Amino acid sequence: MQLNAGTAEKLISDMGMSDLPLVEIRPTPTAVAPDWFSKYKQLCHEFMASLTDSAETLAFMNLSQDEFMNIIMGRGVPQNISFRFRIPLVWGGKLEIDNLFMCWTFPHSYNMDRFIISQSGAQTIWMPNPAKKIYLPAHTTGGGDGGNATEDRLAQISAQIAAERDI
Repeated sequence: MQLNAGTAEKLISDMGMSDLPLVEIRPTPTAVAPDWFSKYKQLCHEFMASLTDSAETLAFMNLSQDEFMNIIMGRGVPQNISFRFRIPLVWGGKLEIDNLFMCWTFPHSYNMDRFIISQSGAQTIWMPNPAKKIYLPAHTTGGGDGGNATEDRLAQISAQIAAERDI
């Protein structure tokens, strides 16, 4: 489905990511080198090491100290964390740190995939393009009234699932 700026922003907002910047691209089918994955793995290690300038944002992810250190040192990625291309390689994106960002796999990466797939067959595609290396929705980074954060997150996820299933 072909989206315009307004419908793309509404759709991404309905997925709980109203502050996620979008960029309109015209996919250019591009051949990907056979050794892309080994280069991608190396790039991910370099990307993790580059996150030292994003330590404050990482702190909002509530990672354990070991997970935090492992990601900063490029040793490993915690569960439920995804590295995403701003522009996929098959659409002309480059294997470069500037073409990557990090986010939670669920619900954010999952919803970004749903958003992109919903545009299947369109001549132009609206792609998630956060300003920083790590995407966290603004409503998850700004304190709040206190309380049980785990319970709050579970309540949000439950509400989202219920809304998707029209419960």
